Amino acid sequence: MTEFVKVTTTIGSDNFIPVADRIAVFDNDGTLWSEQPAYFQLLFALDQVKQQASKNPTWQTKQPYSDILKNNIPSSLSEEQLLELVKQTHTGISSREFRERVNQWINDSVHPTTLKPYTEMVFQPMLELLSYLQQHQYKTFIVSGGSVEFMRVWAFEVYGIPSEQIIGSRFASEYRVIDGKPQVFHLDRIDFVNDKEGKPVGIYQAIGKRPVIAFGNSDGDRAMLEWTAAGEGPRFSALIHHTDALREWAYDKHSHVGRLDEALNQAKYEGWLVVDMKKDWKQVYPN
Repeated sequence: MTEFVKVTTTIGSDNFIPVADRIAVFDNDGTLWSEQPAYFQLLFALDQVKQQASKNPTWQTKQPYSDILKNNIPSSLSEEQLLELVKQTHTGISSREFRERVNQWINDSVHPTTLKPYTEMVFQPMLELLSYLQQHQYKTFIVSGGSVEFMRVWAFEVYGIPSEQIIGSRFASEYRVIDGKPQVFHLDRIDFVNDKEGKPVGIYQAIGKRPVIAFGNSDGDRAMLEWTAAGEGPRFSALIHHTDALREWAYDKHSHVGRLDEALNQAKYEGWLVVDMKKDWKQVYPN
């Protein structure tokens, strides 16, 4: 990575990249922070079910809400159930109210296994990499299947990445004036899913150019890494492989979260870097 940055930022180098084209994209879940035993945004949604249960008495007997209220993380959710859960806990409110809910949760909640605050479940080597790229005038973007509304609340404080450099799935929204107060309101439908083949589309729509650096960790990131690597000039695509069961988790193709199978095979014949967390990282989380 250091050699790539050196040759792409040195004036006169055959591989020099102008500052305006120094675009680096990073998946979030499993790439910048952990994603087990479930995506952290899903854990937020589960906690919101408990917060909102008094207003929804039917949840006591309706799945998957009844399990959630018994502190059981559902082992599997159908796409329909997941979408409904997200709708119930993320929409029907103003953007300001949603931001306040996420902010309270990210400040007050801890991970169910490690008991660390979620903002301490970020990967120290990736924080160092983001800082290194930013120092060399690379513009760093988060490109995640998680919702942009969720990530924008805390991403600048954690990663130093401003809200306008976050690309994610989006809820449909509309402008409303409620009690004389203008606001943006979250509607109960998904506007765009920024995952798999949607990631290159999301990047193109938001940035208008192909990245030169891309980091991911799952098959959901394969298209993003493939599209980045296919561009002209110097390119760098990399996968974070979760191999450390002691300091984090070890999983890949058999995992229900962050499944890594096709992308790992493609990395071998495309020449993408594969980072082995157990072997390559001296430290996983910040001290």
